[in-house]
Order: sequence, then C-alpha cells, then structure tokens
Amino acid sequence: MDGPSLEVVPLGGLGEFGMHMMAFAVDDSIIVIDCGVLFPEQELLGVDIVVPDIAYLLENREKVRAIILTHGHEDHIGALPFVLPYMNVPVYGSPFTLALVRRKLEDHALLDESTLREIHPDDRIEIGPFTVDAIAVTHSIVDSLALAIRTPVGLIVHTGDFKIDHSPIDGVQFDLARFAACGREGVLALFSDSTNAGRSGYTPSERAVEDRLDAIFRTAPGRIAVTCFTSSIPRIQIIADAAGRHGRKLAFLGRRMLANTEAARQLGSLKLPPEGVIRPREIAAEPRDAVCVVVSGCQGEPMSAMARVALDQHKDLTLEAGDTVVLSSRMIPGNEPAIMRMMDHLYRRRVHVVYPDGATPPVHVSGHASAEELKLMMMLTRPRFFIPIHGTYGHLHRHARLAEDTGAVRDTVLVAETGDVVRIEPDRIAITGKAPVGRVLIDQGSLEEVTDIVVRDRRHISEDGIVLPVIVINKHSGELERQPEMVFRGMTVDEGDPLIDECRDLVTGTIAESSIEERGDWAVIKEKIRRALKRYISRRLSKRPLILPVIMEI
Repeated sequence: MDGPSLEVVPLGGLGEFGMHMMAFAVDDSIIVIDCGVLFPEQELLGVDIVVPDIAYLLENREKVRAIILTHGHEDHIGALPFVLPYMNVPVYGSPFTLALVRRKLEDHALLDESTLREIHPDDRIEIGPFTVDAIAVTHSIVDSLALAIRTPVGLIVHTGDFKIDHSPIDGVQFDLARFAACGREGVLALFSDSTNAGRSGYTPSERAVEDRLDAIFRTAPGRIAVTCFTSSIPRIQIIADAAGRHGRKLAFLGRRMLANTEAARQLGSLKLPPEGVIRPREIAAEPRDAVCVVVSGCQGEPMSAMARVALDQHKDLTLEAGDTVVLSSRMIPGNEPAIMRMMDHLYRRRVHVVYPDGATPPVHVSGHASAEELKLMMMLTRPRFFIPIHGTYGHLHRHARLAEDTGAVRDTVLVAETGDVVRIEPDRIAITGKAPVGRVLIDQGSLEEVTDIVVRDRRHISEDGIVLPVIVINKHSGELERQPEMVFRGMTVDEGDPLIDECRDLVTGTIAESSIEERGDWAVIKEKIRRALKRYISRRLSKRPLILPVIMEI
C-alpha cells in the first residue's frame, strides 16, 4: 500500500472483557490507548492479575511516544505498573483517572520516576504526528473521555467506555455536539465500545437507582450496608445523598474504597458533608438505624471487606437480623459462585439482601451504551470504517451487525481481534498481519511475570517446592475428621522434621479459629490456610513454595 497509512494493533480487549490496550502507529511514532488488566479465571492458580504481552511495543520501543487513558477502571489502567518500567513514556489522563494511577504507581514505587499529564474535556494535545482531542463522555466512573485522534490518514474516533446519560450525577454532560462536529469534519474510522451491543433500547441513567435506594433508606429498620465498585463515584454520591436525607451517618469500609472516595473528595467529584461521615471504628457507637456503610468487595472476593462482614469477621461492622445489604453492582461473569456464597452467609444471619433482580426501579444500572445509543454514536459520526472494540467475539459480531443494519457506516465494517494488525489508508482498511500478543500472568506477591502458567508453576516448584495441606472436614459439623496431612515436595523436609508438626498445628489452629460457615466455604478457608502457611514458611525458611490446600468433605 502506497501513501500515508495508520497501523492499529489491539494488544488486548478484542475477544475478551478486560486487558484493554491499543497501539496506533504512524511512521516512527506510536501512541497507546489504555493499559488495562484482566482478572484471571479460577484455574489460573497463584495468578492475581493478567496483563497484555507488550512484545510489539518493546520491538518498537523507540517509537512509543505516550499512553493515553480514557478512564480509571482497572481494565484500562491496571497494567501501568508492569508496563512503565519497560518504557517510561508520558501518561495522559483526566484528574480522577490520574489520582487512581498515582496511588497505583506509589504502591509499586514508580511514582517519582513517572510522568503524568492531566487532560480535560476539550483539551488538545500534540504527540508527534498525532493531534488528540479529549471529549467528555458519561460512564459509571467520573472523568471519562473519548478521543478524537487526527492522523496523517484522517480523523479517528475512539469512544472508550461510554453510555449516553442525559442527567449525570456530576453534571458533566455527554458531549453529543463534539461527536456531531467530528461527523461533519469527516470520521475515517470509529472504534466503539461493544459491551452492551446485544442489549436493546437505551441504558438507563445513573439516576434510575435513586428511587429504589431512597425507598430502602426510608423503610429499612436496622443498619444498611451497600456494596458497589469502589470506582463508582456517581453511585456512591447517590448513596451518600440518600443517607443524608434520611438522617444516617456514612462510613466507608475497605482499603480501596477509602482511597478512591478520598481521592474523589479532594478533586470535588464526591461531595460529602464532614459532619455526616464517620470513621469505621465509630460505626459500633451509632444507633443501628442511623448509619449506612459503603463496603468494597461487591464480587464476593475472598477476604474482601464485604466477604468478611458476611462471615462476622470484620472488626468494625457486624450485621444482625433486620439489617439490610444492598448489592448495587452487576455480577461479573465467573464471579457468580463467590457472590452467591456471600449472599448465603448474609441470609443465614437473617439479613435482608437486595440485589439486581430486574425489578423497576433498579439498584444497579450499567455504565455501557445499549443498542440505540450505539446506533446514535454511528449516526453522529458517520464513519467511513467501523471497528467494534471491548468485548468477546460475540459482542464484537453483534455490534458489527448493528452497524450494518443502521447504514451509518459509509464503507467497511471490520471485526478484528487482539493481535490483528489493522492497516488504514484514506480509502481502504484491511487486516494485514498478526502482531506478537498474549497474556502475562502476574503473582502480585512477588511481582513475578510469566507468559505461561505451566512454566510459572514448574519454575516456582523447582525453586521453592510445593506444599499440599490435606484437610478432611465433616461437612455437617465443620469439624476436622482427623489431623491434617502435610505433603512437602521439592523441599528439604525429611520425615520427622519439626516443620511438619509446626505446619500441621498452624493449619489446625487456623481452622479452629474459623467459624463453621468459613469452614464450609472452601474458597475462604483455603485462602486463610494458604496465607498462614505462606507467612510462616517464608519466615522459617525464606522460601515461597506453591501452597495448594486440598479439602475433602465427608
């Protein structure tokens, strides 16, 4: 192909939910849009997060000019600590997005050497041959942006994640006029969010949850605990406003919840009266009908704040019969079993549980555009080429069919997947090859990066060994049927070594200190045993063996 061209390489996020990262290359310059993680499937033992393989960027390291972030969700910013050590380029993002990034980089001791640059709606930045305009969009997190990218081949629009909310909680309107202006200028290619492409109609406004939450606050007799995504500042504002109207003090539980709400308060994105907020340790002193607690852990993650509250294991919050828990979030596919177990623990305490059940008004609404909004985006921009992004192949396919049905795309609808090299010229678009892509598995305890789970486990076991505590529990009583067996492999632990009895006693003690419900919840008890043994063996032997508790029920 002769003449100017643009090479677009999705490094993640096309064909999967999460790990969003896309490179735009012109001549000797590359800009990267987003840098996210994917949370691992259960079978990836010992893996905490999954990040994109950046081999393509490393091969072109000298060309990479910047990373631009559309918003602050983990699937768009979470991989930064694992990418910036290899290419320390400027990172652009909105104020709240960068507030979350700063905390993340600080945790990894990378903040001082990183370059973070704020951008706001209507800002224009020049990066090599690229001119990038930030456009305000609405989503489930504040300070979300779409990007209008002017390149030598033409104007590219990247929507990021969005929905069209006409009454946003923070008052920042979706900028329909800017997208229409792009359409009048002439959009060469539109890259648009496909998450809700299979959902008809329009996604309700964030305000749709206000009536249901207000009714709960008006009628609930005891304590109210609401769990939602820690980045959902608009939802937290609605909860805070309802608490204020009904005379309830507000408290926040969970490290990330506390950090995110504090960042939002400092930026003015979350408005809370100082007299209406109490510290976690002050919850117990308040009358049960005069407090609302916003808790992290809406996906039932073992050892999260909400999971511990459900098991009566949190030092600051206990729930009793008559209290109310509101799950104001969607169930991420794959997390259903953990969430249902958490709900079961709450039901055992005679707690009233409210969750997204399809009722109207709802307790949760999506942050992604449904079919009619996606069609409106196409009609406003009227692109020559259309490429659906963000979602499984099925979502991308449905979005492509939607584009074809509207007739708004002037030329070609192209479904690409992660790793496809998409070449765009002023008059044509094509997939011209494959870039080296994949997944890098991260154990956050050691920050060890691996490209294959089998290789990681073999290396881990060869260096530090493996420990298998075998525990037999009576599923009715929750009691141990016999002493745990400790199996050590790849470690110099001989029969009769005191370490065996010490570890056995540690496992027995951990189980004894756990409630009957915890013993019946395999995910929780396994994690407690794994953590206890990991700490003890690390202190005792300075080793980090792979620890795989095995629980047998009889």
